Amino acid sequence: MKLAALISGGKDSSFAIYKALQEGHEVTDLVTIMPENEDSYMFHSANIHLTELISEACGIPLTSQLSTGEKEKELEDLRKAISRVKVDGVAVGAIESEYQASRVRRICDELGIRMYAPLWHMEPERLLREMITIMDIRIVKVAAAGMDESWLGRCFDARMIEDLKALNRKYGVHIAGEGGEYESLVLEAPFYKKRIDILDTRNLWMGDHGIMKVVRAELRGK
Repeated sequence: MKLAALISGGKDSSFAIYKALQEGHEVTDLVTIMPENEDSYMFHSANIHLTELISEACGIPLTSQLSTGEKEKELEDLRKAISRVKVDGVAVGAIESEYQASRVRRICDELGIRMYAPLWHMEPERLLREMITIMDIRIVKVAAAGMDESWLGRCFDARMIEDLKALNRKYGVHIAGEGGEYESLVLEAPFYKKRIDILDTRNLWMGDHGIMKVVRAELRGK
């Protein structure tokens, strides 16, 4: 299939692109929604500006659409963005969120294309272990019990997975972040032609949640 991939810069959307390419699909376009509301129900917002750099890194053109981020109204913004690309389907990184998957599926049905969700209902620990073998992933936003400012900027590795499992046992934190516990940023992936180097960041900590804002980043050869 010729696919447009919804991209946020995070691990799930990036891994969905990797899976699509592995299964022989052609990813011709990236689509990103830029919500004004950081608490959007549908769309990842942390460092969303870096999707332009990701587009350049992997050589796939980006279609971006501003959105108010209002619940349900933001779906019309997604529809506008998807309708601007000529594809057979849309790749999404949904794992367990029926809210997200059902709405993207509905838009795809209305546009006469398919939704491709290769991560749907994958076992979270297995999924994370697959991800860390091929991608350089950093945590850029946290909003969950047990996750303090020291988590910002952490690299996903085997130790982090064990720490997430401990938080799951103690507080019920979803280890893949499906409850909005954290958001991530992918600096390198197999389909990147160049990797992203972070040059300058600024942490904003607000008592029980926070974000690492990437102020400056650049591409370099792999």
